[in-house]
Amino acid sequence: MQLTLEQSELAANAQVMNVPGAGGTIGLAQFINAPASPDRMIVAGLGMVGAIAVNKSPVTLEQVTPLARLIGEYQPLVVAASSPIQTLDDLAAMYRADPGAVTWGGFALGSPDHLISAMTVKAMGEDVSKMNYIVSGAGGEMLGQLLGGHITVATGGLNELAGLIETGQIRALAISSPERLPGFDIPTFKEQGYDVELVNWRGLLAKDDLSEADLAGMDETIDQMVATETWQALVKERGWVDMHQDSAEFAAFLETETPNIQQILGELGLTQ
Repeated sequence: MQLTLEQSELAANAQVMNVPGAGGTIGLAQFINAPASPDRMIVAGLGMVGAIAVNKSPVTLEQVTPLARLIGEYQPLVVAASSPIQTLDDLAAMYRADPGAVTWGGFALGSPDHLISAMTVKAMGEDVSKMNYIVSGAGGEMLGQLLGGHITVATGGLNELAGLIETGQIRALAISSPERLPGFDIPTFKEQGYDVELVNWRGLLAKDDLSEADLAGMDETIDQMVATETWQALVKERGWVDMHQDSAEFAAFLETETPNIQQILGELGLTQ
């Protein structure tokens, strides 16, 4: 994004500061407490909603202004090719027989991986409190455990799992998109009768004390950025889905999405 803004001459000398820790909530706190500025932005995503709950963060997304949703990524639910589980119905039958025997692997508690797993159990009509979710990292770390038979089922971004799906090393049972995605023969949850749909969105947040004029100016800059060939090429290269929304649309999305996510987090016992 930094290079896109600079190469498109939409911003000069754009600076990026990485603030790791606590799922992004440390960076969020620093951003909120920083002096007012019309040109400050912070990158956020679905994972931050869960991190705020899990880490009992003193700051929330209500203290910032939604600026733009940029991209999203849908997540497949996968098993190893050697697994006897062929379909979601097979997984549901196994879970109903012995919930504790089904191990769900993914990233941190409250992460999109955790949410997808919980939503799947809910869609089966089962109790999420009995779900045996194992924090197994992401990428190679998680896949090693799946292929080694240490976890039953796992999820992650389609981009990181696509290669092993295509080579047949893992089998995708379903994907969290509303419709099948082009280029992938993966059925959706909903077409199989399971009410699960979730996108791991990523976007930009601005300071909460922006003037209307400053917000409009930032909105226009981001609108121009996402229309550039450079940005569109990056989205395609990374396997993202272009899900751009302007400030007003993004705010409306969060107003609907956040309570749904918080409800799931509550059922998982992460908001108490």
